[in-house]
Amino acid sequence: MKIAFDALPLLGRKTGIGFCEAGQVRAMTHLHREHQYTLNYFAVKNLEAKKQDLQPYLDRHVKMKHAFCSPYGYRVVSGFLPVPYSLFFGGENQITHFFNYIVPPGVSGKTVVTVHDMVYKAFPETVRARTRHMLDLGLVSSMKRADRIVTDSEFSKSEIIKYYPDFREKIRVVPCGVDSQKFHPVQDAEAFRRIRKKYQLPEKYFLYLGTLEPRKNLENLIHAYAEFVKSHEHPASLVLAGAKGWLYDNIFRLVHTLHLESHIIFTEYIQDEDLCTLMSSALAFVFPSVYEGFGMPPLEAMSCGTPVLVSDAASLPEVTGTDAVIVSPSEISEIAQGLHRLFTDENLRISLSHRGRKRAESFSWEKSAELLYQVYRELLPEV
Repeated sequence: MKIAFDALPLLGRKTGIGFCEAGQVRAMTHLHREHQYTLNYFAVKNLEAKKQDLQPYLDRHVKMKHAFCSPYGYRVVSGFLPVPYSLFFGGENQITHFFNYIVPPGVSGKTVVTVHDMVYKAFPETVRARTRHMLDLGLVSSMKRADRIVTDSEFSKSEIIKYYPDFREKIRVVPCGVDSQKFHPVQDAEAFRRIRKKYQLPEKYFLYLGTLEPRKNLENLIHAYAEFVKSHEHPASLVLAGAKGWLYDNIFRLVHTLHLESHIIFTEYIQDEDLCTLMSSALAFVFPSVYEGFGMPPLEAMSCGTPVLVSDAASLPEVTGTDAVIVSPSEISEIAQGLHRLFTDENLRISLSHRGRKRAESFSWEKSAELLYQVYRELLPEV
């Protein structure tokens, strides 16, 4: 087969969509080296940096193809004028996979699109206006063009069917994975010391890792943490790690309003090489999001042997099973009680650490890639 991947999510600072594509592409191209793969991308600036971003994925059977055009400009124009994608990337590929919701017009061969979740329908107030506008204009056309729609969880499949029942037969579930070579338990006291010094962290802390944005439910987490602090003379700190998303001002404002500046620590985007140590050093990982199509950070924390707290919303129980502390995202007292249990019950932390690692072993990028490969095989059974 000749398979092309839209490489835009792999460029620059990756989000969850980029990490999902990275895991599946790496595993696919290593497991099935008998096929030819191309990484397609639009770019008009920082060309050398973008080439470097794609170097880790290249091999004898994996090449990249660049079109000198603004990716955002093409997306906007193609939403109104059917400028064919094949004009830029030719017609030799038998399958082209787009990992970020939108299939452009005029793609030659079969097409696959990953629709990660329906948050823009379920919680539109938590999605930036530009993204909502893009999906309102292009998602239905995209799913019509696609020969298969891939999504990350059974929950997300049910959500797509709920809002777009006509596409039921096209949908296939391909769960994300976790890289156990990258995310594994660290027990090196010196490594812990270095990471705490680098990010100015205390010895005991709860860790949230992800974008600072409304649907992550950080305001309720902060209110719950305020309750937790009142109950303990020497509480663990709360570390909110990750890049600023949008509408994040209220999160910072709330910390000041509740006078938690000495207890809550904000870090910027965490460097990739620090993630495993940062997670392993944490007392527990907390992720009470109101909506996730999959939720990779809790799974990565579990792979590190870190106890996890998640909400009972969306796909998160599907990912963690019963191997996490599960709370209602809307019940502040319940989140606070979960923090209290994790802080005071060492036996619970030990149990969740062992169970979480075992749970994480059932999710790998190799398994994910094999399921995706079967989707491609459905489309080209004769090859």
